Amino acid sequence: MKAFLHRFHGQPLQAVEIKTPEARGSEVIVEVSHCGVCHSDLHAWQGKVDYGRRGVVVRPEPAQPIAMGHEIAGRIVALGPQARDARIGDAVIAYPWLGCGACSDCTGGRDNMCRNGPRSLGFAQHGGFAEQVVLPHPRYVFPLGDLDPALAATYACSGLTVRSAIRKIMPLAPDEPLLVIGAGGLGLQAVAMLRALDHERIIIADMSAEKRGAALAAGALDFLHLRGDGDIEHLADLAGGPIPAVLDFVNNGQTALLAFDALRKGGRMVQVGLFGGELAIPLYSLALKGISICGSITGTLEDLADVLRLAREGRLRPLPIETLPKSRVNLALARLAGGAVQGRLVLAEDALDDAAVDDDGLAGDHPRAG
Repeated sequence: MKAFLHRFHGQPLQAVEIKTPEARGSEVIVEVSHCGVCHSDLHAWQGKVDYGRRGVVVRPEPAQPIAMGHEIAGRIVALGPQARDARIGDAVIAYPWLGCGACSDCTGGRDNMCRNGPRSLGFAQHGGFAEQVVLPHPRYVFPLGDLDPALAATYACSGLTVRSAIRKIMPLAPDEPLLVIGAGGLGLQAVAMLRALDHERIIIADMSAEKRGAALAAGALDFLHLRGDGDIEHLADLAGGPIPAVLDFVNNGQTALLAFDALRKGGRMVQVGLFGGELAIPLYSLALKGISICGSITGTLEDLADVLRLAREGRLRPLPIETLPKSRVNLALARLAGGAVQGRLVLAEDALDDAAVDDDGLAGDHPRAG
């Protein structure tokens, strides 16, 4: 089968032939029809992590080149002999955050918190930038039903990540002000999810004033254009004072400090984004105000099931989706790196022939890491 492999940080993904998987034991093999392009893919491709004063760490090049991509929709094409409750031909969404399968977190449905060697699709094993992916058990596939596969694919990351983060700030009265930082794919998904869960007073903040329209269309009550000076004062004017909760989908030093300073007594800030840096805060205020700071990484099987339920009930407003053929994966990464995406980019399977592969063996457009 064909796959777009991440061999070298910041270099174009290579379109190559790799071995087609065979289903063993309880495994399920899904042929990928759609795969979202996520900022987590971008971070892995760039190979850098910003640890603030501890420095910027460059990860080693992948020892085994991997096909990235973890927001996957497709159909089941093979089942292992012990696989039950699934059928070949079923249209499904894949839960990608695979763990060891044996620890207490994994057996409790919290594979995303596995400490014994995560095996997530697109990171530890081939993901949706390949033609097929392997799931260890049918419990990791969810029926697509009548959902749009391009949109539903994004629920496997942006959807369940947002649902998991929202759980960490609840309970919260629907009319209490809540701040969402970042009006990209995750931030817009958070607004839609909060509205689906009947929360009404949502303020969304972003450095780009051009994102105001999309934020308000997603269901935000107010938009805060972040300029640096005076942001806290402008936020207090919109919210009527300090706020009880912040969801930070950027999570760099500046946005985390904004979140901390915005909170009222007993407030909660949930840090989701992976932009990096560090947070220096007055510990006196942390204790005196009883503030909670929480990190949040992807989500559970239950989170994905809940997101799909909300979508099927018609309560979850669709996110803006743009679809590109998979052979344009390098263009998709370049656009994401340049901030030229509103909502989510999704790759659709196309007929990749020799014409789609450049003479140097690299498919599509050639991004470079910044």
